[in-house]
Amino acid sequence: MRTSNPILQDNTFKKIAHSSAGYGNVMTLDGTVNKVFVLFLLFLLTAAYTWHLYFTKGPEASSVFLLPGIIGGLVIAITLAFKQSWAPVLAPAYAIFEGLAIGAISAFFEAIYQGIVMQAVGLTFGTMFTLLFAYKTGIIRATENFKLMVVAATGGIAIIYLVSFAMSFFGTTIPYIHQGGWIGIGFSFFVVSIAALNLVLDFDFIESGAKSGAPKFMEWYAAFGLMVTLVWLYLEILKLLAKLRGRD
Repeated sequence: MRTSNPILQDNTFKKIAHSSAGYGNVMTLDGTVNKVFVLFLLFLLTAAYTWHLYFTKGPEASSVFLLPGIIGGLVIAITLAFKQSWAPVLAPAYAIFEGLAIGAISAFFEAIYQGIVMQAVGLTFGTMFTLLFAYKTGIIRATENFKLMVVAATGGIAIIYLVSFAMSFFGTTIPYIHQGGWIGIGFSFFVVSIAALNLVLDFDFIESGAKSGAPKFMEWYAAFGLMVTLVWLYLEILKLLAKLRGRD
């Protein structure tokens, strides 16, 4: 099974499927859904905190948590890529750190474009539930060709972002794609589409893990991986809406 999510790698479940006996219980779909709700509750609580700081005490009070949130989330994500068994502890910590960062970022966009955050949240969850319905009903199937296409596109996007980040140290960036012109809007729409399609691969990965009898801690790990994709999708939708608003 192939997935472009760097957290939910191809052979993650294969490596540990036969070790579940040592953990008492095995991964289930219901258990994973419950873990997703727990992570998003923690995420929303910390995001609400930095959001509240932004609008009550100013951007400076909120921005204090931005860099720690980003760095903390990144360190935890890298750690969990190698230590999946730590997910019951680190996945909630990731949700907390990520919530701090996303809350501050969302407040920044909301201060410029009123109502944009609710639009982005609605589109994110609307996309998730639509794709989940399409996946469960067989409208969209995670075939090998589909997976290869999404993996290749996601890798290409990652390379573009890395090059753009490196160029920023020299006071420049890749032209047009970060601007509000039609090229920038088209690029953002493409990235949003690929981020959304990654959800299909994540659904397939989680279902396969439950069927393979992965250990119970993988519920936390799988929920964490799904959250990574949803946060990415939300941020890309937020940027796309900002570009569209900027043209008004």
